[in-house]
Amino acid sequence: MIRVLIALLCLALPASAQSLQEQIVAGLSQSRVSITANFDGSEILIYGAVKRDSPVPLGPRLEVIITVEGPTTSQVVRRKDRRYGIWINSAEVTIDSAPSFYAVASTGKLDDILSKTEDLRHQITIPRAIRAVGIANEADESLRFLDAFLRIREAEGRYSVGEGAVALTEETLFRSDVELPANLTEGDYRVRIFLARGGQVVDSLERSIGVRKEGLERFFFNLAHEQPFAYGILALVLAVVAGWGASALFRLVRP
Repeated sequence: MIRVLIALLCLALPASAQSLQEQIVAGLSQSRVSITANFDGSEILIYGAVKRDSPVPLGPRLEVIITVEGPTTSQVVRRKDRRYGIWINSAEVTIDSAPSFYAVASTGKLDDILSKTEDLRHQITIPRAIRAVGIANEADESLRFLDAFLRIREAEGRYSVGEGAVALTEETLFRSDVELPANLTEGDYRVRIFLARGGQVVDSLERSIGVRKEGLERFFFNLAHEQPFAYGILALVLAVVAGWGASALFRLVRP
């Protein structure tokens, strides 16, 4: 029994020692993003270095994986079928938790640099970041609903995978640019950085980016949620004024 315990400790020591030898030191080009009336997206530079107390370890090459995750919400995915000449909702599934935005950037192909066990443990890839428990009981071919949801989010620019988008110099300095689309959801965005060797995560670091509405966007957002009646009246008044203004302008320019 003692020999078994000693053998297990010997196997655990290299990974533990390596994780202590290599640590992430990282920063962000900005920690706050303001959504204004003319906001058309932004770009975040994520950069850093690997801190070591000894030379670069021999063996598998060091890899870096970066994820940026927006606030999570539940989503209902519906399937439409054509019946009696019209399109109707024929089935639906509920995804318990899905990030409003999710980007993955890495130094190499994820299947090659990250084991499935580590992916499951840290929930790094997009499918692992989505929690859809029990959808198999809600509709036939439930995985097709999830695939369709992923395609929609990718087409909207909300989900992206950039394999090879992280630049790593001499296994020490790294950087990557992550694009944030214009249709961002307000909230706190989680940035995670992972170091991996031989498919195993040896260190990780987490930062956050605050995305907030500012100016008129903030005013209308607060008004709509805190005083919906006043917001409705204001929207009606603005619509009437805009319609009257367009009509008056048309009369002026009409020959």
